[in-house]
Amino acid sequence: MNSKKVMLGMSGGVDSSVAAAILLRQGYEVIGVTLQIWQDMDEESKKSEGGCCSLSAVDDARRVANKLGIPYYVLNFKDIFNKTVIEYFKDEYFKGRTPNPCIACNRHVKWQAMLDKAISMGIDYIATGHYAKVVEDPVSGRFILKKSVTDRKDQTYALYNLTQEQLSRTLMPVGDYSKEQIREIAKEIGLSVATKPDSQEICFISDNDYGRFLSENSPKKIIPGKFVDTRGNVLGTHRGIVHYTVGQRKGLGIAFGKPMFVVALDAENNRVILGDDSEVFSDTLTASDLNFISMEGPYDGMRVNAKIRYSAREAPATIWLMGTKQIRVVFDTPQRAITPGQSVVFYDGDVVVGGGTID
Repeated sequence: MNSKKVMLGMSGGVDSSVAAAILLRQGYEVIGVTLQIWQDMDEESKKSEGGCCSLSAVDDARRVANKLGIPYYVLNFKDIFNKTVIEYFKDEYFKGRTPNPCIACNRHVKWQAMLDKAISMGIDYIATGHYAKVVEDPVSGRFILKKSVTDRKDQTYALYNLTQEQLSRTLMPVGDYSKEQIREIAKEIGLSVATKPDSQEICFISDNDYGRFLSENSPKKIIPGKFVDTRGNVLGTHRGIVHYTVGQRKGLGIAFGKPMFVVALDAENNRVILGDDSEVFSDTLTASDLNFISMEGPYDGMRVNAKIRYSAREAPATIWLMGTKQIRVVFDTPQRAITPGQSVVFYDGDVVVGGGTID
């Protein structure tokens, strides 16, 4: 039996709830926590928010903790969440980029801030309900992030930013199970969240209307500008670059007589560049803000399988160095809608090699 203490992030969903049960079976002393990240709002709005760390999530998590007989706390992380996730989210959109708030939250809040809190309380590990696995490489001594047993639910794409220190203190017990198995375990032990659906939306924008959120929560003005084609010809007027992302076809707000897609966003000149479907494809990207897990860093000509968004398939590619802080990634075949602000994550089989932010 293991007597180590674990601080488990509980979202009120089935995955983190079963993670608590698995850790208890493994002999850990589990302390459940939910991170309070919702910003100032009235009580009715808090209850209606359905994200992974909302007020409704607290009620579900507390019920699970009571059922399992573990202590449970709510930690106030709303200031750090605002600074590292919401402000970043707003800034990226106004720069003509498409942010990934879940990756930012994992990096700064669910790991660094929660781990700092756990260490300050004398707790050995943190744990989450993510579908991924952490193992120690007996040869290199490095901690390795690996895909979960089920590709369909694998969440390693959003975890490539974790450091060796963080991984050395991280447990991910559901990575050895399929979603169906996790729900079955929840039913067997009588957890009320056994059939609770997964949360899909960004937790701080429950209606998924990014434009509304940005207009209501940023001092910056959303200014209309010009739609242009790839040759610079003016095609019409757009509502503001925050409403668009690379690869988008629907919701452009104007008819062109043929399908048109967002090829790029020119924030400096407030232009949305449109083209046909073939112009959305590219075989090259550059990336920075790099983090490598299975090794200290990449080498020139390194072959990897690369993934340019959570829902994308991995594609063979070669990494080329551009100094010490930036890389160029060349794909064997063109990829659709490579999007600045999103992440490119590299794999070697089921091992996460590392990743970076697409420039």
